[in-house]
Amino acid sequence: MLVTIDKRGSINLPAAVRKTLNLQPGSCLDLSILDGGGLALSPVAIYPTVRLSDEGLAKLQKARESGTVELPAWLRKEMDNAATDPV
Repeated sequence: MLVTIDKRGSINLPAAVRKTLNLQPGSCLDLSILDGGGLALSPVAIYPTVRLSDEGLAKLQKARESGTVELPAWLRKEMDNAATDPV
């Protein structure tokens, strides 16, 4: 499929490609340079992350250690991967 680069360096993806890949305005694509000089575009999903203050992380840890309720596995994983915002 032939596309043209405009003066800003942008390309337009044909509607058929966008429809097939379910790409919407704001969709993210990963651009890779292939051996031999080719390009590859791959759709990627970006999921927002939650960032907590040290105080917020401490409260979550205290709740986890209380043992009064079992947290869902996905939430435990998010808590394990939580990071603090730089000060």
